[in-house]
Amino acid sequence: MDGQIDDELFPTNSHHSRNFRSYSEKFTVNSDDDDEDEVRNNTNTTRFSHDEASSNHQKTPKVFDRFYNSSSSEDEDDGVSGSSQNDSVQKRLDYMIQFLDRKLSSSSSPDTSKNKPLPEFIGTGGGSGVFKPPLRAPVHPGRPPSLEIRPHPSRETQVGCFLRNIVCVNDDSGPQLWAGSECGIRVWDLKNEIYGCGAEEGEEEGTVRYWVSVQCPATMCVVGDAGNRVVWSGHKDGRIRCWKMMDFNGNGNDTGNRSGFKEALSWQAHRGPVLSMTMTYYGDLWSGSEGGAIKVWPWEAIEKSLSLTIGERHMAALLVERSYIDLRSQAALNGVGSCNNMFTSDVKFMISDYCGAKVWSAGYMSFAMWDARTREFLKLFNIDGQIENMSSMQDSLMEEEVRMKFVSGLKEKPQNSFNFFQRSRNAILGAADAVRRVAAKGAFGDDNRRTEALVTTIDGMVWTGFSNGLLVQWDGNGNRLQEFQYLPFAVQCLCTFGSRICVGYVSGHMQVLDLTGNLLGGWVAHSSTLIDLAVGAGYVFTLANHGGIRGWSITTPGPLDNILRSELAGKEFLYTRLENLKILAGTWNVGQGRASPDSLISWLGSAAADIDIVVVGLQEVEMGAGFLAVSAAKETMGLEGSAAGQWWIDMIGKTLDEGATFSRVGSRQLAGLLIAVWVRVNIRGHVGDIDVAAVPCGLGRAIGNKGAVGLRMRVYDRVMCFVNCHFAAHLEAVSRRNADFDHVYQTMVFSRPSNLFNAAAAGVSSAIHMLRSTNAMAINPVDGIPELSEADMVVFLGDFNYRLDSISYDEARDFVSQRCFDWLREKDQLRAEMKAGNVFQGMREAIIRFPPTYKFERHQTGLAGYDSGEKKRIPAWCDRILYRDSRSASVSTCSLDCPVVSSILQYEACMDVTDSDHKPVRCIFNVEVARVDESVRRQEFGEIVRSNKKIKHLLEELSEVPESIVSTNNIILQNQDTSVLRISNKSGKDIAMFEIICEGQSAINEDGQAFDHRTRGSFGFPRWLQVNPATGIIKPGHIAEISVCYEEYQTLEEFVDGVPQNSWCEDARDKEVILVVKIHGNFSTETIDHRVRVRYSISGKLMPKDTKSNSFNRYQANVLHRSDIQRLSSSCDVVDQLRHLHTP
Repeated sequence: MDGQIDDELFPTNSHHSRNFRSYSEKFTVNSDDDDEDEVRNNTNTTRFSHDEASSNHQKTPKVFDRFYNSSSSEDEDDGVSGSSQNDSVQKRLDYMIQFLDRKLSSSSSPDTSKNKPLPEFIGTGGGSGVFKPPLRAPVHPGRPPSLEIRPHPSRETQVGCFLRNIVCVNDDSGPQLWAGSECGIRVWDLKNEIYGCGAEEGEEEGTVRYWVSVQCPATMCVVGDAGNRVVWSGHKDGRIRCWKMMDFNGNGNDTGNRSGFKEALSWQAHRGPVLSMTMTYYGDLWSGSEGGAIKVWPWEAIEKSLSLTIGERHMAALLVERSYIDLRSQAALNGVGSCNNMFTSDVKFMISDYCGAKVWSAGYMSFAMWDARTREFLKLFNIDGQIENMSSMQDSLMEEEVRMKFVSGLKEKPQNSFNFFQRSRNAILGAADAVRRVAAKGAFGDDNRRTEALVTTIDGMVWTGFSNGLLVQWDGNGNRLQEFQYLPFAVQCLCTFGSRICVGYVSGHMQVLDLTGNLLGGWVAHSSTLIDLAVGAGYVFTLANHGGIRGWSITTPGPLDNILRSELAGKEFLYTRLENLKILAGTWNVGQGRASPDSLISWLGSAAADIDIVVVGLQEVEMGAGFLAVSAAKETMGLEGSAAGQWWIDMIGKTLDEGATFSRVGSRQLAGLLIAVWVRVNIRGHVGDIDVAAVPCGLGRAIGNKGAVGLRMRVYDRVMCFVNCHFAAHLEAVSRRNADFDHVYQTMVFSRPSNLFNAAAAGVSSAIHMLRSTNAMAINPVDGIPELSEADMVVFLGDFNYRLDSISYDEARDFVSQRCFDWLREKDQLRAEMKAGNVFQGMREAIIRFPPTYKFERHQTGLAGYDSGEKKRIPAWCDRILYRDSRSASVSTCSLDCPVVSSILQYEACMDVTDSDHKPVRCIFNVEVARVDESVRRQEFGEIVRSNKKIKHLLEELSEVPESIVSTNNIILQNQDTSVLRISNKSGKDIAMFEIICEGQSAINEDGQAFDHRTRGSFGFPRWLQVNPATGIIKPGHIAEISVCYEEYQTLEEFVDGVPQNSWCEDARDKEVILVVKIHGNFSTETIDHRVRVRYSISGKLMPKDTKSNSFNRYQANVLHRSDIQRLSSSCDVVDQLRHLHTP
């Protein structure tokens, strides 16, 4: 659905729409295409009609010339093989031929074949309100065009392998998108494959080509480390795994085998799942787990493990596993109460504040702040910004922790009695503290304000998102600054790039804010919850709960959107794919009886020869007061079904040759109502996302003797709903029947069948659990729009119980025997009510040309079987099949504007079946479905971005890096010296953003030469060096001052199993690092790099021999030294002799 429905659904009837319509109004570009785009969006006329073709015939050669003249060199540059490119060209030719055939057939003479569609009666009132067909378009006019990385996959194919999180990692080989799933890791090459042809045959259709790891337990979090070209993943089994980044340029890494790549290193990090991870300012890896557990994995141990030879590799995991530092124990030693909420609740989120060299850890209700260098606990505060009570540990606990410090090589033994009682005491105190919180906040009100997302921005601020939709800005010291709320939905994820913040909501909405909290734009990004965001390759990638991934330009909302939308919509015929289906729908009130095999063959088997989908609706499968009571009780417990219902499913399955020819995809039973759907096995892969629903309409709207059961599914990326109904009986109950329909239509809510639900979603927000289990396909369930109104095709079938008015039993029998159905139809209550717009508004039914199907004596053949008993019930067409497709008054031809167009080939009753007092009815639909070929559309998207002159010009302007000057390329530090590095923004209009990283540390030999160069994790800094701030924004014409100083760090401690074991003096040799000042603009994906050599000299041999300068240093050791100003470029040379560097 996400590839089509979500891509083309227009938001309707939303009282929040005012927040999401501004992006195209604020950012516009005057172009020749804009007027055409406006006309296309405001009128629903069919594109490329013959009149348009004749009036615009001069434009046609240009489009086709571009198509046929696609250069092979460009294809080679994209890394697309010749065979796959030929397949792509063939697809486009096929789609163009389909498009032309469709246009020609729309103006040809009527079909005179045996499959001529039957005439139909259309109910009144279908063009407005909730009965209006959902609007569709090739490109959604209400939101920016997006790039489909992974179209919405069918839920059934994702059981056990749902994607959970994504991260973009960019190194010298290009950007890569890594995704953690419930069974491993996936990788996408964003440099070579982002606009490629897609996955190969047998893989997910329409998805960008990807690589898959070996199977492993569910991935809970993923962190990238471009400095060492690795990716870290935390898993449900408590292990951390290290994956080597793929080398898609072929420089030593074999990427030919696209499945089964293995991790480079893994170790047992926690007893419970690894819920969160982060790489710090100093290159260490931090991880959080259940119960407040936080561990630090020092980079020194990780580096040593990764550098082991193959023969020593067996020791790598043990080396890292025993090197951890237990921060919870350290905090306890420092007097922070372990009974505090933060140290007993799960550590759901961790982020590194590179600007202030801090680490934030968070549970749902509180935050903790840590020093990234010393790993010391700094601050604990709740979601309101209030400092938490940090009660001291008991002396006994302190003594135990101190005693453990001197126990070498032994793991913690919590089973001793003293520790057990102490921990029990702490748990009780923690529970009491929670009770006090509830009392203070008021009746569990905090549960609606849980922290759901955390992100740090380039200006040093931290933003948090909460389950009530609140967004809060904090400064780097944990002070709450301001809050914003633009939507009432739960925030699920946050990410930042440049001066913008992206927010993902549980409703599928996405918003873009600036760093001050102003809303720049918003739209519905997916039809399901947004569970993660990532930035790379010029796009913001959104991962939806159903597994779909989309890319949105980092300039969105902006001037590129209208141009892209217009160009992409104009190429609709290149990526539109038409499918044809035949659907057999059958309804039968079985009157608590059972059918013979011959009856089922006559009703279904004889008509299923060339059918693709079979939908069966049964009524009165089982009745009786006792059964209805038991059924109602089972419904309250989430149970359904009965032995009689299963008998019918099994018998119909045998009739349809289930297993060999058809496959049952779903069923739902409510008391005596049963619906079941079978799909031909050759199209099973195109049918998915099966959801079911039940709406009782009996006594008090609670008993299922009357009501409806429904089944919804996605077929060729289009949503189809089938609803089996049984409405109120008796001739005079017309208004009750109308009310039953209205109740069903308005309140039917679909959810997953219990047997297909995959509950393995640990670690994902509870809001996502709710959406997965209740409404995974609804676009906007909170807006009050009935879910049935959002489907592309809806079929109602069942015993509607509408009778014939103003006619006697004998008159009706006479008209039936003479087959005067035209006159009888005028007496039909349903036809009259539909004509008046009171029920089934806008729905269609084939003209009835078969006898009334109610009421008959059982086992009596022919028309003589009508009820001849005492009541002599008047014959009536109680059993009906109606439908609504995508057609509207302005669009009737199958296209992306009108994606589902149906006609009826047969509509008849099986009068020879005598097993019930009703006759079974069947209807055969011929359905045309238009869908997008995502691989072709993605190639067209890429070609537009690469070749459109306006887009290229705008991208060049937006991605321009402001001119900047860095004051020096050499810094010498001695003792406690602090030097100031100045970055000047020479632009008069654009802000400049900087990020300072460390390319690695080297030792200095006696000759003053650097050697033994080593890179820390994630371009982290050595512990002796502090650069503050390491990130920031420089206004036009302003200067940023960055302090670079030496931090005394005399000893290093080696930890074994969380306990300090060895201490030694830090290396006393001179040291040198290369800092890289990366300058970029607001939307630039490339940076201008300035390299600065920083040398810390202990001996002083390399210091200048300027006596004046030396005396100055002795006089004022902590002075800020002004660096020599020098204009640098991205390829500046580093001065070899540091002795020529002078300070004032």
